[in-house]
Amino acid sequence: MTQTTGYEPHFTLKPVAAEIWVVDGPIIRFYGLPFPTRMVVIRLPDGALWLHSPVQPDPGLIRALAILGPVVHLVAPNWIHYAQIPEWQGLYPAARVWAAPGVSERAASRGVALRVDHRLDDSAPADWAGVIDQRIVEGSKLHREAVFLHRSSRTLILTDLIENFESAHLPAWMLPLAWMAGILDPDGKAPVDMRWSFRHGRDRARAAIQGLLAWHPERVILAHGRWYDRDGEAELRRAFRWVLRDGPGDQGAVR
Repeated sequence: MTQTTGYEPHFTLKPVAAEIWVVDGPIIRFYGLPFPTRMVVIRLPDGALWLHSPVQPDPGLIRALAILGPVVHLVAPNWIHYAQIPEWQGLYPAARVWAAPGVSERAASRGVALRVDHRLDDSAPADWAGVIDQRIVEGSKLHREAVFLHRSSRTLILTDLIENFESAHLPAWMLPLAWMAGILDPDGKAPVDMRWSFRHGRDRARAAIQGLLAWHPERVILAHGRWYDRDGEAELRRAFRWVLRDGPGDQGAVR
């Protein structure tokens, strides 16, 4: 029996704004913990579909995407969000894979056959320049994440830099773990181990987050948990207070 996530129906295109949708997927296990999954679909002006952190393929979803347009771009936004892409490559062999720094190395270390066509950086490629902005959030040796802004809808797309699990959708045994990690709604943020990995690169991380704030997003979509359909800029300031704070003694702060 498939475990519920609280974000059903799964494998269904759910409109966010013009030309952008989310698709909620099933639970995956990461270090034994159940994580709901979510992908973002954007239709570019030329009709091409851009898939961010694709969830497990599903026949109904494949049919729905075919109505929207051809799947051309598959995006692996960080080192732990690539697992489903090889299956999508099998379905769409002509689609191009765009991967954040560290993805290729992680896949190779796990014996995953993943063809990466392009490495993501701070400049949007010609394929979506002017439609989707992007940058890499640096500052951690462990976690480098590509983040995106869909310009016309002012929708920011994150993956794991904010996790926001709703208590009602978690098994009881996971609640204290999520609380200790700092990822419970309504105060979701990066999990504590990820925040700690930025302790020697806080200046770079702060500059990156300030860059996201300068985009003035209205919405923030997350891969795990409740995403923010309004007050996006305020939610960013709240969730990234651990890195936006200045002053003596902040170097190791992770709260």
